[in-house]
Amino acid sequence: MTTKEELRQIVDALSDEDASELLEYAHWLQQEAETLSDAEIARVQHGEEQIRRGETVSWDELRRELNV
Repeated sequence: MTTKEELRQIVDALSDEDASELLEYAHWLQQEAETLSDAEIARVQHGEEQIRRGETVSWDELRRELNV
Protein backbone atom coordinates (compact mmCIF):
# COMPACT_ATOMS: atom_id res chain seq x y z
CA MET A 1 0.00 0.00 0.00
CA THR A 2 1.36 3.43 -0.90
CA THR A 3 1.50 6.30 1.54
CA LYS A 4 -1.29 8.11 -0.28
CA GLU A 5 -3.48 5.01 -0.25
CA GLU A 6 -2.96 4.63 3.48
CA LEU A 7 -3.73 8.31 3.99
CA ARG A 8 -6.97 7.93 2.00
CA GLN A 9 -8.02 5.05 4.24
CA ILE A 10 -7.35 7.12 7.34
CA VAL A 11 -9.26 10.09 5.92
CA ASP A 12 -12.22 7.87 5.04
CA ALA A 13 -12.39 6.68 8.65
CA LEU A 14 -12.35 10.20 10.16
CA SER A 15 -15.37 12.08 11.38
CA ASP A 16 -16.29 15.19 9.40
CA GLU A 17 -14.95 17.36 12.23
CA ASP A 18 -11.60 15.55 12.34
CA ALA A 19 -11.37 15.58 8.54
CA SER A 20 -11.92 19.34 8.62
CA GLU A 21 -9.05 19.78 11.08
CA LEU A 22 -6.82 17.58 8.96
CA LEU A 23 -7.69 19.60 5.87
CA GLU A 24 -6.75 22.83 7.65
CA TYR A 25 -3.42 21.29 8.62
CA ALA A 26 -2.82 20.06 5.06
CA HIS A 27 -3.49 23.56 3.73
CA TRP A 28 -1.05 24.97 6.30
CA LEU A 29 1.62 22.46 5.26
CA GLN A 30 1.15 23.31 1.62
CA GLN A 31 1.29 27.03 2.28
CA GLU A 32 4.38 26.78 4.51
CA ALA A 33 6.25 24.88 1.82
CA GLU A 34 5.60 27.69 -0.63
CA THR A 35 6.25 30.76 1.51
CA LEU A 36 9.93 30.74 2.46
CA SER A 37 11.47 34.07 1.57
CA ASP A 38 14.99 34.43 0.22
CA ALA A 39 16.08 35.69 3.64
CA GLU A 40 14.58 32.64 5.36
CA ILE A 41 16.26 30.29 2.93
CA ALA A 42 19.57 32.08 3.55
CA ARG A 43 19.14 31.65 7.33
CA VAL A 44 18.47 27.94 6.92
CA GLN A 45 21.53 27.55 4.71
CA HIS A 46 23.64 29.46 7.24
CA GLY A 47 22.43 27.15 10.01
CA GLU A 48 23.24 24.09 7.92
CA GLU A 49 26.75 25.45 7.33
CA GLN A 50 27.19 25.96 11.08
CA ILE A 51 26.13 22.36 11.70
CA ARG A 52 28.60 21.08 9.09
CA ARG A 53 31.37 23.03 10.84
CA GLY A 54 30.38 21.51 14.18
CA GLU A 55 29.18 24.79 15.64
CA THR A 56 26.49 23.17 17.77
CA VAL A 57 25.65 22.60 21.40
CA SER A 58 23.99 19.57 22.94
CA TRP A 59 20.51 19.73 24.43
CA ASP A 60 22.03 19.35 27.91
CA GLU A 61 24.44 22.24 27.27
CA LEU A 62 21.61 24.45 26.06
CA ARG A 63 19.47 23.65 29.11
CA ARG A 64 22.40 24.52 31.40
CA GLU A 65 22.95 27.81 29.56
CA LEU A 66 19.25 28.66 29.89
CA ASN A 67 19.01 27.37 33.46
CA VAL A 68 16.08 25.08 32.68
